[in-house]
Amino acid sequence: MFLQEGASVMMRVVLDTEWRGERFAAARAQGGRLHYIAVAPALPPADAVHDAELRAAWPLNVPGFHRVILNDEVTLDLLVGALDAVLPQVVARVNAFHLDAAVTPPMARTLAKLAVQGATLHARAAGEAMVWALTAAGFACRIAASPGDRTAHVERAPDITAVYRSRRPQPAMAAEPARRAVVIGAGLAGASAAHRLCARGWQVTLIERHAQPAQEASGNLAGIFMPLLSKDDNIPTRLSRAAYLFALREWRRLGGVGRAFEGADCGVLQLARDERHAVVQQEALAAWNYPQAYARWADAQEASTLIGATTPHGGWLFEQGGWARPSSLCEAMLNACGDRLQRVFHTEALSLQRIGDEWLVRGADGALIAQAPTAILAGGAQAGQIEQAAELPLFKLRGQVTHLALDPAPAAPRPPVLPLVVCREAYVTPPSNGIVCAGATYDNDDEPSLRASSQLENLTRLAEIIPGDEVAALAHSAPLEGRVGFRCAAPDRLPLAGALPDYPNTGRAEFLSDVRRHPGLHCLLGYASRGLIWAPLMAELLVSQLEHTPPPLETQLIEALDPGRFLLKQRRRSQ
Repeated sequence: MFLQEGASVMMRVVLDTEWRGERFAAARAQGGRLHYIAVAPALPPADAVHDAELRAAWPLNVPGFHRVILNDEVTLDLLVGALDAVLPQVVARVNAFHLDAAVTPPMARTLAKLAVQGATLHARAAGEAMVWALTAAGFACRIAASPGDRTAHVERAPDITAVYRSRRPQPAMAAEPARRAVVIGAGLAGASAAHRLCARGWQVTLIERHAQPAQEASGNLAGIFMPLLSKDDNIPTRLSRAAYLFALREWRRLGGVGRAFEGADCGVLQLARDERHAVVQQEALAAWNYPQAYARWADAQEASTLIGATTPHGGWLFEQGGWARPSSLCEAMLNACGDRLQRVFHTEALSLQRIGDEWLVRGADGALIAQAPTAILAGGAQAGQIEQAAELPLFKLRGQVTHLALDPAPAAPRPPVLPLVVCREAYVTPPSNGIVCAGATYDNDDEPSLRASSQLENLTRLAEIIPGDEVAALAHSAPLEGRVGFRCAAPDRLPLAGALPDYPNTGRAEFLSDVRRHPGLHCLLGYASRGLIWAPLMAELLVSQLEHTPPPLETQLIEALDPGRFLLKQRRRSQ
């Protein structure tokens, strides 16, 4: 549980194994901070949700954890999947349980691990075996209602209520954090972290070496937002699904794409590379039967109509996807922070020193820039300059984007004008402010300047995506215009979100819990080319870890993001 700053009422965490809107409404009506976790094998459609505010934020019916932040006081986690698979993935300290008949006796121990001392439990139609299992796990049970339904002549097990009264030693309640943090880096990672921390009442100092936010990897004119799909629903697919849908909900709360910040939820068409790939794409859709609004198949005829040129294969159509200008989004998030945010720009942080309970952040001349109990490294490829992060196996990927003007020189070929983002090995965006963006390269070098060979690569791929003589002619006629950025990536291409490992002082470690951490030092790194969708959810995950509140992801995904995962792999290889 978590005690609000300056408040005397602790946040209530409720776990419901069967989503019922009326129970959520009743819990919400009690007032105070509420974190409500509900498990459901499938979600009802949004139009079946009576509450208008909740209906507007209702997730699509796809598997996984869905965090819905209704306001600063109320958070709803909807966990879609089979109860026996989902429940062991929950991390929470629960005050109240509502159980339905699907809960089986073996789940009792899992419930006990989640319960705080004194937690209440109500179980519908609990059989004798369930009562004995709950009792053995530490719950004191009593019958709450008489069994049976006389009118239907159906006998059923009684409802029970219980209180968790375990005599076993209980985990100590985590201390309330000192709500001051320094965030280093004002790109998508840092701006998202500042935004979520300030929303939770933290005072944040944001340090950025440039005069404006989002001047490095987040500085492109257009970033693409879309999920990943796979037939086996692997970790990157599950993570991107949760992150993408969370980002869409958070952007709506911010004011909306194209309104609060520059961009458009115009859709993304991901074309198949060839006939074989088209079969793979269709098999992935068939395996998971996604809602049409999430992902659907656009056949060759529809795809050709959408791009205005003949394409031999169809592709995935993400109707809620699109593009956004990262710098505009960063500015919108920082503006929403209000006076809880202090910007320290045009200042480069180069060293961190822990003295007492504070991290001291210093510049190149050793002068103190800022200090706070919590420090968050969110500077992308620059984070490796900080000593404590130097051993993280991060690397840079050069990306050159080509800018094509809608009004080229007379008689020069014009770029394609599309109603949505189209991608395959590369991408092309609809025009914005008179510019079409095409790219981007993945280069393993440090050249910061534009180069003709990278532009040729972008425009050659563009001609493969959008066939036609005029588009093909761009490769040899378009002026060298665009932007170079350096993505920060990890070997497994997943982000790093969490406490930074203390490499020198971690001995033999078998599990992530064995990895020693720098106290109060965290990172949000390795977003590669997916910063738009990674950033909101990674920030929310980190804030939940700082405040010891339920995280927005299942345990397996949290572990896949842990910055200590590379240290474990390194230690195992050396043994």
